[in-house]
Amino acid sequence: MKRLILLILLVFSQIGFGQTTIQSDYALAENYLRQSEYEKAIQIYERLYRKSPFNTTYLQRLISCYQQTNKFEKAEETIRKRLERNADLPYLYVFLGYNYEKQQQKELGEIEYQRAIEKIKIKPNYAGIVGRLFKDFNLLDYAIETYTIAMEKNKNANYNFQIAQIYGEKGEFEKMFQSYVDLVDKNDSYLDLTQRFTSRYLSDDPDDEINNLFRKTLLKKAITKPKNEWNILLSWFFSLQAQYGKALQQEKAIYQRKPGDLAEIFRLGRTAFYAESFPDALKCFQFIIANTQNSGELIEANLYQLKIGVKTKAETIEDQFNDVLSKFGVNQQTIPIQIELADYLTFGKGTPEEGQKILEKALTLTSSRYTKAKIQLKLGDILVFRGLYNSALIQFSKIQGQLKNSEIAQEARFKIAQTSYFKGDFPWAKAQLKVLKSSTTQRIANDAVDLFLKITDNEPVDSIPSGLKQFAKAELYAFQNKNQKALEALEKLTKDEVIFPNGFTASEVIFDDVLFFQAKLFLKEKRYLEAVANLEKITTTDPQSFLADDVFFLLAETYNEQLQDKEKAKEYYQKIIFNYPSSIYLVEARKKFRKLRGDNL
Repeated sequence: MKRLILLILLVFSQIGFGQTTIQSDYALAENYLRQSEYEKAIQIYERLYRKSPFNTTYLQRLISCYQQTNKFEKAEETIRKRLERNADLPYLYVFLGYNYEKQQQKELGEIEYQRAIEKIKIKPNYAGIVGRLFKDFNLLDYAIETYTIAMEKNKNANYNFQIAQIYGEKGEFEKMFQSYVDLVDKNDSYLDLTQRFTSRYLSDDPDDEINNLFRKTLLKKAITKPKNEWNILLSWFFSLQAQYGKALQQEKAIYQRKPGDLAEIFRLGRTAFYAESFPDALKCFQFIIANTQNSGELIEANLYQLKIGVKTKAETIEDQFNDVLSKFGVNQQTIPIQIELADYLTFGKGTPEEGQKILEKALTLTSSRYTKAKIQLKLGDILVFRGLYNSALIQFSKIQGQLKNSEIAQEARFKIAQTSYFKGDFPWAKAQLKVLKSSTTQRIANDAVDLFLKITDNEPVDSIPSGLKQFAKAELYAFQNKNQKALEALEKLTKDEVIFPNGFTASEVIFDDVLFFQAKLFLKEKRYLEAVANLEKITTTDPQSFLADDVFFLLAETYNEQLQDKEKAKEYYQKIIFNYPSSIYLVEARKKFRKLRGDNL
């Protein structure tokens, strides 16, 4: 018995050793192939192929190495020997045909390709490997023919994805889209895959020719064979182009077939809201309100309706808040609406005491630490608005103690830094910002870095004023939505009458920051030409400013979106592309530059 066990162990160890050796040899051969050391690779592939004559990968690599070293006769001999063993393998004819083509014998090659195609008619299960070989050899039409024949012979076969990819490579977009649609038609599970791959060819331009081809393909399918998948794709497509009203029509069609599920209409409404397409967003939430009895859904939809009212400065917005709270009650469920009302009363109406009372009551309505933290975050903002900095810092600090290391705790830490900055306590602000620079939340980390650099570059040295305190005061005014007072404070900073003990004027000390922030306020006030003048002044007087890429991108966006000067916009997008390769704006600048230039994206 012991001898038998020993014998078994020896056999398995030999098998394992053999497998390890083969894997090691194959890895070495692949490495030689990558380094174009074909002769060395040939020696190993020949050995591997002798051991495994039915391994297609070894055969393909070996033939490729022969061809790279002009050993076409050796390649043909190897293929024909294999054909002698089994003449029914279609892929061998592809190898042979391509070997002829490499020798400029195209007609002989085409004969072999046709033989491969004929074999596929008999053995359609080989279409996968044959089609892939044709594609690898850039014989795209043969690949399409192979896959098409296989699907005709075997109704369960589905090579539409491979065909679609090939049409994409050929630039035949209408056929590509049709293949993707046929793929989904055969199997709904390919919906996500189709979205992912078609998105490479689609843009956000409703008039783009390729976009129109995709839309027409889907609409035609939706008419001839209605089902949810076409409406889902059309909704996704229209959302991509920011045509949210058209997307909503598709979502309504889906809802009519499957009432009850409003999740996608919520998603669409939020997307439209954050894209500032408020009329379309409003239609989404109105539809939800009209079609649900779920209190949670009703409250959320009403919340977004109120947010839209605030954003669009609806005259009756305060009455709308009161009506909603009267309907659903001042309770734990409506806390998000209470927070929104407090925000409006403070920053919109300018009555922070009323907002503060609402939030102080809201704190008594919940035992959830996370909900309390959201209330305290807004309450802290209101206290900052009122100039009650220490009270605000207490609220922000409570959040840090209750929910350590959470995202909302990191946001509270940033609020502590920002509040300390507003009140002129720059050392404490920097201490908080140092921790936040490595925040797991990218937005908070970016904001922390920006504020840290602003303080570091401009803070007073040896108690000599630098203008940073005055600048922080202007930013506080802007935080309080008092844009005119902020502009007045900045205007004062740019005048030579403000001279500090070091002999410098404020405009020299904190020049770039003042002009840049002033430009952003001008944009808020729709004073676009004044904003551009400020930004261009920075690029002229301080071209190496650390704000340079921010300035160029804001200039490009202003010329593109507000002033409709496409040539100027292209000029500034291009500066980011060529001069600031590490800029966070690079990807967006490149995309918008190519679109303005008329590239087919």
